[in-house]
Amino acid sequence: MASTPDKMNKKMTFTNFKHMALDASLSQSEKIGFPDSYRENYEPLIFVDIKAKLALDKSKINVLDVGCGCSELTKLVIQNSLDRKQQIYLLDSEEMLNNVICEQKSIHKIYGKFPMECEDFIDAHQQKFNAILVYSVMQHVILDSNIFDFIDQLVGLLCVGGKLLLGDLPNISKRNRFFSSDSGIKFHQQFTQTDSEPDIRLLQLERDKIDDGMIFGILQRYRGFGFESYLIPQGVELPLSNRREDILIVRN
Repeated sequence: MASTPDKMNKKMTFTNFKHMALDASLSQSEKIGFPDSYRENYEPLIFVDIKAKLALDKSKINVLDVGCGCSELTKLVIQNSLDRKQQIYLLDSEEMLNNVICEQKSIHKIYGKFPMECEDFIDAHQQKFNAILVYSVMQHVILDSNIFDFIDQLVGLLCVGGKLLLGDLPNISKRNRFFSSDSGIKFHQQFTQTDSEPDIRLLQLERDKIDDGMIFGILQRYRGFGFESYLIPQGVELPLSNRREDILIVRN
């Protein structure tokens, strides 16, 4: 019997990903925590979604990708930056970034765990970035970091008009709403090839998971600091759009 699709992204920390990056038996998608079926043929569509939200079609801007990984999506972000003469900074572990082959001078690799291992980089790049991408990363940040310190440090890197995309957030509240619906139950049964109903845990504390409370806390916190913040749906063509969503934060 197939397992429910939400079990494919296990709880993993920065250290776990460093070890996975060195595992030659894993595919590029598996190194970043996804089975191939959830990224193959989808990454061009994911990039189109990201590109529109971060306005990555602009030339000669500064772009930062935090927790960039080493999949096809990373290559698409890099190629877009090269085509538009952007300066792009890729931030991840040395083990992960060693899987990313790029030698152009406009591509900068920053090794370390953000923000605690990147203090010099942070100090030197205050208000320098037009676009910052953090894609499918926040669910791992909450396992061993202070999520608000993480975002606080990121928004400090935004220039006026700069955009931060916290993308692909697995919202357990959104998941529960979806799998409580008729369409969600049908989706689950088709995926698992059974007549079972999804496992939904309403009114229970879900430790180490992103929920509506955390989502709206982020939106309210940065509006209170003078930023604009938006909760944005993913395109329906993306593989996890029915249970994930994005936050966009813009510096005024």
